[in-house]
Amino acid sequence: MVEPLEQLLEEIVLLTTFCLEAISVLCVVVGLFKTALLAARLIQRHRGDEFPFNQVRLRFGLWLALALEFQLGADILSTTVAPTTQDLIKLALIAVIRTFLNYFLGREMATEMALVKEQRQLDKDVTE
Repeated sequence: MVEPLEQLLEEIVLLTTFCLEAISVLCVVVGLFKTALLAARLIQRHRGDEFPFNQVRLRFGLWLALALEFQLGADILSTTVAPTTQDLIKLALIAVIRTFLNYFLGREMATEMALVKEQRQLDKDVTE
């Protein structure tokens, strides 16, 4: 009686894992496209000026962090049904990478926002 339920669970996990991995790939592709568009706009806007590389890098990094979230979900599901040592190591590595990426992205975004706020204040002071 339990065996058919186990097979059904394995099929559901397999399908859901595939969907989560596909969404993860889609996040990377969409992130690449949107980041390329942002870079093209910034190149046109900042001709001769210093290129705001951090904006581009942070934008793509956010998409990668989102992709890692979906990948982590897929790996968690795949380890629920007969996990191997390799599956558990992979899951742990993705969790560590995601944690570090999110931590450093958060710090860099806060720094970038502070710089933008400071620049706006300086611009405001100059125009007054």
